[in-house]
Amino acid sequence: MSKPPHPLAGKRALVTGAARGIGAAIALKLAEDGADVAITYEKSAEKAEALVADIRSLGRNAFAIQADAAKPESAKTAVERTVAELGGLDILVNNAGVLVAGAFSELSQDDIDLQLNVNVRGVFLTTQVALQHIPNGGRIITIGSNAGLSVPFTGIAVYAATKSAMESFTRGLARELGPRDITVNLVRPGPIDTDMNPADGPLAASVLPNLSIARYGKPREVAEAVAFLAGPAAAYITGSGILVDGGISA
Repeated sequence: MSKPPHPLAGKRALVTGAARGIGAAIALKLAEDGADVAITYEKSAEKAEALVADIRSLGRNAFAIQADAAKPESAKTAVERTVAELGGLDILVNNAGVLVAGAFSELSQDDIDLQLNVNVRGVFLTTQVALQHIPNGGRIITIGSNAGLSVPFTGIAVYAATKSAMESFTRGLARELGPRDITVNLVRPGPIDTDMNPADGPLAASVLPNLSIARYGKPREVAEAVAFLAGPAAAYITGSGILVDGGISA
């Protein structure tokens, strides 16, 4: 029996921080699989609108919301606008994230607060608001990191700590939402070629020797894992995570 061409037909998704990179790839893949998609962005308005146009060209409904993931009020705004525009919310992808690399002893309080506010508090608050709308059988997927499990190089201690927090948050929330058949999972990218961590960037020299597959990953490869967890084939997977890291955690 062949797979349905659009396994997410009729679903409504919100992908945070999705104007570019991994988030944009996720939003486009979910739309290709049949979902209507809302995205948030902070500053990249032109890229966000270009992505919306690409999604609409597939015959899906799409729109972009300007939202600063570090600000608590953004969570409520993003979710409520998604519900109003799309008529509901079935899939939440917590993708917005930030990395400030550098020796821990040299990070400013602002550097630390930014990572905590976006990578941890922002996920908590967005998920909490979304759960007022996500029906039974919905999906919550958070973009974690291989660094949430192990830290293969220096300069990312705070970032790694924020992603480690997503590990226990995912497991705890999966326990809580199981009776509603809402699955809660992580996708853990490793080195992915994005603006935040380019394949020719300053971290590459220390990253590449630790990879089993000797290249940076592509945003689309992360998006494929997200789409699987969002789809009907993953209905019995919860409190879990998929590593998309080229074997750096092996």
